[in-house]
Amino acid sequence: MMAAAVAAPRLRPLLRALRAQTLRGPLWPRRPPLGLVPAPRALATASAQASLAPAAAAGQEPPAVGRTEPAVSQNPPSAASQDPPSAAQDPPSIGQDPLSVGLEGEEVRLEDLGLGAFTPVGLVQNFLQFLHLDVGLPWWGAIAVGTLGARLALLPLLVRGQREAARLAAHMPQLQLLSQRLAEARRGSDQFQVARAYSELAAYQKRHNVNPLRGFLVPLVQTPLFVSFFLALQKMAAAPVPGLHRGGLAWFPDLAASDPYYILPVLVTASTWLVLEVGAETGVASPGAGTVRQVLRFLPLFFLPFIIHFPTAVFTYWLTSNAFSLAQTGLLRVPAVRARLRIPPPGAPAPSTPKTPGGVLGRLRKEWREAQAVQRGEERQWRVRHHLDLAAKGPLRQTFAHNPLAPPGGPPPPPRPPQAPLEGDPGLRGGAPQ
Repeated sequence: MMAAAVAAPRLRPLLRALRAQTLRGPLWPRRPPLGLVPAPRALATASAQASLAPAAAAGQEPPAVGRTEPAVSQNPPSAASQDPPSAAQDPPSIGQDPLSVGLEGEEVRLEDLGLGAFTPVGLVQNFLQFLHLDVGLPWWGAIAVGTLGARLALLPLLVRGQREAARLAAHMPQLQLLSQRLAEARRGSDQFQVARAYSELAAYQKRHNVNPLRGFLVPLVQTPLFVSFFLALQKMAAAPVPGLHRGGLAWFPDLAASDPYYILPVLVTASTWLVLEVGAETGVASPGAGTVRQVLRFLPLFFLPFIIHFPTAVFTYWLTSNAFSLAQTGLLRVPAVRARLRIPPPGAPAPSTPKTPGGVLGRLRKEWREAQAVQRGEERQWRVRHHLDLAAKGPLRQTFAHNPLAPPGGPPPPPRPPQAPLEGDPGLRGGAPQ
């Protein structure tokens, strides 16, 4: 206690000094920012001017102190003396699209809009952007050239499909005959005849290396390509890509909008009908293709109300693809071109089936009745194969005329309900046992 009382008067001045220093600022000076640190030459000039200040105040000529640097003004320039910022540096207004702000003539890339990924749709978008930005084509030209490039890449597959179609057309009469035999065998109840007809058809196809299913290879490849182009252009028009608004031509300058005169939808519908009409003659024929062809004729007209408001970018691709299909169909009919591509000449046309009364609807009703007969035959064969399981799980069936367990003078048994006999099992037929 005595030591604390003696040391208290000595600590009071030190505490007062620390308190005053804390109110004034930190104990060490802060480092000024990098741009405000004065250079050594500027410090020397300032010290020289400070030493000459008393002599100048007394009216005496200041002695020469050597070469000095002019004094740097410490006052910042006024706001009026500064040049106004350029228009390119002005921030965008409230109603202005920030993606369209930039240098004059600068194109917005698809990556800035969230498009162009490593998916089939994104790869199509990147390919169209390459044709537009790097090659220098307008957007309508990039879409047309991209469509032609994709169709040319599928040309070897198309030539192979034409070879298969020509080979199949030569054997079509015999294939139709074997297919008809198989259909008739399926309507009956003889499983041996069905297996025999099917084995004959398979052996003929293997012996001559023909298969109608190979004709679907080209549509299976072209359909994903069409869907990828359609989705890519649909998303680019919905974003929208700023260049599409001025990337069209003629009466449709805006590729992101629909056709105001509905000319492109009508042209696409007509060209699609021509592709189905002309391509059906050089494509892969199959039994019953006539009915399918009759149905396909009405599809373009049926879908016209649903596609009439598509963006014109989609119609640009669609019309270019249809024009390429018509051109290749006409080119592959030239004998010199077919010989150059090693495509066999088209065989004789298949014998036409007799016309069914009622036209297309009558033919459809006839095929529906045949399908029902085939289904009933298959169901009958299934019941014959599984009659033991059905007898074990279902209710008991009466196989006798009189009940031997009934009393002698009792009432007669109720009449037996009629039942269809099961073929192939005479022991389970209705009636008394033989």
